[in-house]
Amino acid sequence: QVHLVESGGGSVEAGGSLRLSCTASEVSFSRYAISWFRQVPGREREFVATISWSAWTDYADSVKGRFTISRDNSKNTSYLQMNSLRPEDTAVYYCAADEDYSGKILSRYIYWGQGTQVTVSS
Repeated sequence: QVHLVESGGGSVEAGGSLRLSCTASEVSFSRYAISWFRQVPGREREFVATISWSAWTDYADSVKGRFTISRDNSKNTSYLQMNSLRPEDTAVYYCAADEDYSGKILSRYIYWGQGTQVTVSS
């Protein structure tokens, strides 16, 4: 069982930055791929970014060049650095983990955090 906790959400003006953290309870964290998704009320949860156990990364087109995903295995933590934020980035952000899969398919992930709210004002 992997317990994930997100933090770092908040309110920021357009053009600002936030860094989200996803901390895992699993001691073999380095074996897991970590992904970030986001969800707006009334819409499906959508893929944002992923980082594999080998540090391969992929991003949604809407955040490429603005968001950076990283991991620090010594701290069992993944980070999502979000720069040049836009009002359309407003959502609840969730991290997810899987031992075998690093990608965009939401249903492939078993372990999820509780989410952290990001609000970007214009």
